[in-house]
Order: sequence, then structure tokens, then C-alpha cells
Amino acid sequence: MEIPESVQNLIATAPQAHLTTLNPSGSPQVTLVWVGVEDGEFVIGHMGEWQKVKNIRRNPSVALSMLGLGKNPMQLQEYLVVYGKARITEGDAADLLQRLAYRYIGPDVEFPPKEYRSNPGFITRIAPTRFAGVGPWNLDQQ
Repeated sequence: MEIPESVQNLIATAPQAHLTTLNPSGSPQVTLVWVGVEDGEFVIGHMGEWQKVKNIRRNPSVALSMLGLGKNPMQLQEYLVVYGKARITEGDAADLLQRLAYRYIGPDVEFPPKEYRSNPGFITRIAPTRFAGVGPWNLDQQ
């Protein structure tokens, strides 16, 4: 599924996003993440094999949510929910996080800190299957 321009425009503003994965028990695990778009997928970097990485390896179904910038005609805050299938790739996480840090922190930042840069890390790549929420990305609203 193609990522609409309205979603790409929101991602370009560096919104704080919540990645939801499923724990072995079936309970949700939610993590605040930085997100980008590359090659038609959402990308998120991780410097360690955290619970979200383990969860995705076991069950690729994920949800990614973030606040939009505007309000709809009823004055409700816009928000985006992306449902998709995720996969984990190993390596290049520090490079991805540096690119995202320029937007999330500032143009002069070096991130992650030097002592972590040699760690290959992991990248979550999410292929969207559905968009929901309140905003121009929800075609059911229009």
C-alpha cells in the first residue's frame, strides 16, 4: 500500500509516535519512537534488541499512532493510526537515528552518542496495510 502524501507530510514534521506490538501473552506493548519514511515503508531505529524487536520477530502485526498538527471541522485533534506488517533488519540503526535526530532534535546534533555508534542495532520497517484516525489520511471521513 502506498503512503499518501498527507501522511508523508505529517512524518516530515517529526511527530512523536507510539509503536504498539504484541507481547507473548497477547497484551500490548507501547513504545515512544521516532519515525521516518524510506522506500515506501515506515522506519524506526533501535540500538538494542528491546522487547518491541522481540515482539515483531514473533508477530509482525503492529500499529503506529501519532498526533497530527491540525483540527478537523468538529475541532477534534487530528491523529494518524497506521496498521501494518513489520520486519526487523539488523544494522545501520545509528545512521537512521542520526538522520531522524536532525529533525527530532536539531541540525547540529550527533546521535546516538559516540559510545553507541559501533553497535549495528536494528531497524523496524513497517509496510502499511491501513490508515485510520482523524485527518486527511482517513479516506472514510471524506
